[in-house]
Amino acid sequence: MRLVFAGTPEVAVPALDALIASDRHEVVAVVTRPDAPAGRGRRLVASPVAERAEEAGIEVLKPAKPRDEDFLARLREIAPDCCPVVAYGALLPKAALDIPAHGWVNLHFSLLPAWRGAAPVQHAVLAGDEVTGASTFQIEEGLDSGPVFGVITEQVRPTDTSGDLLTRLALAGAGLLAATMDGIEDGTLQPVPQPGEGITLAPKLEVEDAKVDWTAPALRVDRVVRGCAPAPGAWTLFRGERLKLMSVGLVADRTDLAPGELAVTKKAVYVGTGSHAVELLWVQPQGKKPMRGADWARGVRIGDAERLGD
Repeated sequence: MRLVFAGTPEVAVPALDALIASDRHEVVAVVTRPDAPAGRGRRLVASPVAERAEEAGIEVLKPAKPRDEDFLARLREIAPDCCPVVAYGALLPKAALDIPAHGWVNLHFSLLPAWRGAAPVQHAVLAGDEVTGASTFQIEEGLDSGPVFGVITEQVRPTDTSGDLLTRLALAGAGLLAATMDGIEDGTLQPVPQPGEGITLAPKLEVEDAKVDWTAPALRVDRVVRGCAPAPGAWTLFRGERLKLMSVGLVADRTDLAPGELAVTKKAVYVGTGSHAVELLWVQPQGKKPMRGADWARGVRIGDAERLGD
């Protein structure tokens, strides 16, 4: 099939690579978000998908909005058979959905209908899911509600951050998306409607969602830290400034600390929660580089009555 691939961030690149490498399909163009400011100089930078497509000599389309008539006209000229999508980042209008003969097929990083929305991997970690996965489905006008072509499963490891899990799902999902394109082309694959039960939503995580509540159980604190890594990044307050929490360890045998209370030894720093303590393994003070929790504690010289949180 003639494919137009839609995607934007680094996590979409493995799927694009898999389709470029396919001997059954041709990626004739890529749709991605417009160049965005990045870095200290706020210089406009092309998306990772745009950079990869340009390296491969593939036409890149960067509509400000997918309903722009110039973009729709060009898509009609290209006349793709199907448009595979991975983390494109914009809602597609019906005018765009109707152009390819086989529609738009999305690779979504959850086992639908669980975790429909922008942050499925983060919410799976936050919820303590033991198993998640990826799904390919036909895009409709609803939110991730279209019929499903195929799924893969992936175990959530006890120490997984969202970044760790998403990296594995992006690689495994690339193969799923390529196989879905094969099945659509030869007619062996038909999408199955999603069940009406088991629907959960996964909206984008905001900075406030990543604030640690020290009155919550230690297991919840650990999930927030892992689920919000690398973005938006779990945080708490210390001396009125944000302290980013990059990694914590569960300390089941220490229950003597009140929520937010700190205890410092020569080699470690512990914080009380609503259950047992956690150890601050890696932190990042405001305006500084990441450092070991014990090094941070020695540097700031924590007083007896000082604590983390409001």
